[in-house]
Amino acid sequence: CADEKFELWRIDKAKKPTVLVDEFQGKKLNGPNDLWVDAKGGIYFTDPYYQRPYWERKEKEIEKERVYYLTPDTNELRIVADDLVQPNGIIGTPDGKMIYIADIGDKKTYSFTISENGDLSNKTLFTEMGSDGMTIDNQGNVYLTGNGVTVFNKKGEEILQIPVPQKWTANVTFGGPSQNILFITAMNSVYTLEMNVNGVR
Repeated sequence: CADEKFELWRIDKAKKPTVLVDEFQGKKLNGPNDLWVDAKGGIYFTDPYYQRPYWERKEKEIEKERVYYLTPDTNELRIVADDLVQPNGIIGTPDGKMIYIADIGDKKTYSFTISENGDLSNKTLFTEMGSDGMTIDNQGNVYLTGNGVTVFNKKGEEILQIPVPQKWTANVTFGGPSQNILFITAMNSVYTLEMNVNGVR
């Protein structure tokens, strides 16, 4: 999510970037923030507007802060959610049937059903908490960031709070050879935690 350029990039192993998206209907994106790639290679990404100090621009070209889907062939970019205040974190389930999107501007996180063509439906409140970055584990628990890391089960019930000694946590993901190390990015540090659950690829 190359929000410095208002673009979506793919970077290969040789560190060469390819610009996948640089506008929508002739207007600059607000600033791609977070994404999830489905099993087909399609990309869901959130596009909130946060005025960055390194931008020359001072206002939006696209009024709504939306969630977009870029088809696997990268030929079509379409809106899949445009009724959120400020979408930010996003993560899908490993079976590709459901996606969670955090509306950080409204302090809520929703689940959506993913249709065969990638469209979203059945918007359902998951929890009354927004999030920056998000992840999911192999038991279907969802991890939200902001104040440390808060973990919810599939029913949207809080089951764990992981404290982090910083004012803000921005993202969380699983890594390592066994996908059992939780990586947490905070204000000026990265934290790791060995878990009894695993992430999903």
